[in-house]
Amino acid sequence: MSKLDSKIPAGPLKDKWKNHKDHMNLVAPNNRDKIDIIVVGTGLAGGSAAATLAEQGYNVKAFCYQDSPRRAHSIAAQGGINAAKNYQGDGDSTYRLFYDTIKGGDYRAREANVYRLAEVSANIIDQCVSQGVPFGRDYGGQLDNRSFGGVQVKRTFYAKGQTGQQLLLGAYSSLSRQIGKGRVKMYNRHEMLDLVIVDGKARGIIARNLVTGEVERHSAHAVVIGSGGYGNVYFLSTNAMGSNVSAAWKIHKKGAYFANPCYVQIHPTCIPVHGTQQSKLTLMSESLRNSGRIWVPKKIEDSVAIREGKLRPENIKEEDRDYYLERRYPAFGNLVPRDVASRAGKERCDAGFGIENNDTKEGVYLDFSTEIIKKGKEAAIEKHIHNPSDQQIYDLGKAWIEEKYGNLFVMYEKITADDPYKTPMKIYPAVHYTMGGVWVDYNLQSTIPGCFVIGEANFSDHGANRLGASALMQGLADGYFVLPYTIADYLSADIRTGTIPTDSADFIEAEKGIKDKIDFFLNNKGTHSVDHFHKQLGNIMWNKVGMGRTPEGLREAIKEIEEVKNDFWKNVKVPGDVEGMNTELEKAFRVADFIELGQLMAIDALHRNESCGGHFREDHATPEGEAERDDVNFKYVGAWEYQGDDIKQEVLHKEDLIYDNIEVKARSYK
Repeated sequence: MSKLDSKIPAGPLKDKWKNHKDHMNLVAPNNRDKIDIIVVGTGLAGGSAAATLAEQGYNVKAFCYQDSPRRAHSIAAQGGINAAKNYQGDGDSTYRLFYDTIKGGDYRAREANVYRLAEVSANIIDQCVSQGVPFGRDYGGQLDNRSFGGVQVKRTFYAKGQTGQQLLLGAYSSLSRQIGKGRVKMYNRHEMLDLVIVDGKARGIIARNLVTGEVERHSAHAVVIGSGGYGNVYFLSTNAMGSNVSAAWKIHKKGAYFANPCYVQIHPTCIPVHGTQQSKLTLMSESLRNSGRIWVPKKIEDSVAIREGKLRPENIKEEDRDYYLERRYPAFGNLVPRDVASRAGKERCDAGFGIENNDTKEGVYLDFSTEIIKKGKEAAIEKHIHNPSDQQIYDLGKAWIEEKYGNLFVMYEKITADDPYKTPMKIYPAVHYTMGGVWVDYNLQSTIPGCFVIGEANFSDHGANRLGASALMQGLADGYFVLPYTIADYLSADIRTGTIPTDSADFIEAEKGIKDKIDFFLNNKGTHSVDHFHKQLGNIMWNKVGMGRTPEGLREAIKEIEEVKNDFWKNVKVPGDVEGMNTELEKAFRVADFIELGQLMAIDALHRNESCGGHFREDHATPEGEAERDDVNFKYVGAWEYQGDDIKQEVLHKEDLIYDNIEVKARSYK
């Protein structure tokens, strides 16, 4: 029998969340100021949770390693946020959003959680409009929507190409209000380095003040982890360079199971890697696939000529372009899900049709010329311009594109020095999001009582592949509309507990463990920087635990990561001292965790003998090169239990996925 209890409520799917809320225990308003809650991470999930819990009357301590919550990585999200409002009247509904999300995740997500996400999605938009989030609007002033990959309706709300920034500012304004009232004590430039468990319950954290270097103890009646994903295990990703897995990994090592670590999303529209010294990658929003067409030359000699600088893409005739997504997936075209689009781009580049003059010749085009002409002609008709010139059509079409995506085009031109209105964007897949994470039950509680995990840090809602514009939806759903209910059910037993003391043996032992590790890093007589090991790990992960995985490559990765780990602990060099800011010391803690996680990712990928979503095993592919699932043997969540320093000894627990409301079938976008 599985040790995992998902606590999914009984009853019809559409009634589960309502009935669950109706029967949960509550904390009365007059008792909430007797309870302390720690929130780690203040992006959309953590920030919205901290603001909402404080608004309800709890005492909240919020921690972020950035100098301000406004710099959380949520700010980098570009394209939009999904919600089943059906403003476009094109057939959207709560059920369709639920179905698209389950299908997009390749039938590897928990039904009840996904339906709840779809159900509360509409509330998020109302909440954010009330906060003043400047969503895009149509000519009549109504909120506008656009399409994203994997769907055939328009349900994505957006604020140009800076939706994450605007949503984060909305959450931050709510958080700031509570900071001003004294209900939230904000700890900027603090990093959680360990979880403290007292009598089997999460009762606090050990944090390091990144400005002074001081190691601090903080207690609470519950701890909420909203610290984001682990994409930077690959070194190069679209994540902020400070994004890390440490909070989630620390609670894993204290007893929280880590689920589906091999599920990593490769985003198809990123600016290609330029050179070996690059430190991060840049995302170009998926929303661009609404208007851009992805192609490579049909003739391999044209690709070679482009790479050698002898041919410009604008000069390749329409009939000599291979719009390969439109060719392979006519029903969805350029709006297939991210995993499908990414693999298709890799296949073309592996076949020699890549267009970027980099080390790997990897890159394809995202071209807006068709949309510019189309929108230009429409605008000319609207303006009663008869027989418009080509220049007029171009100018009108460009103006339409600029209104929708202008800041993205400016960003691309600043990075590449190419004008994307005239020259197609160069794109290639890159690591972006992680669907795996800490295992949580329906209440968002981990296997550690009192430790809750929200947003990208948990595994719960996206299965093996996240649909675009669903990350912001999950983060805000968890923080605004789910956790505040479910955590109350747990905290209702703590109204007489009183303040948790920080001078207990559990806190002292946890603090000592961190200080000992700091002493080791600063006194180790190594010869290589932290980044040296991080890059080694990243190369192994990308080449052998990346878009295409083989049993042989995964076995090699497990062995090679073990070698990196051993070398790291022998030869890492961390300059500086214990007092004051020491960014190399920060990175040392984070990379140590990445190395262990990377090995677990490879182990999980080797174990899962199937292809699904972002997990593509080349030995489990259809003749057409599509993912081939094994629903008989692998229709479950794989949750790993920590067993000590040897990651190869972790124990797998399985949560069977039961689908009572949808038919599980081969995923097709053709």
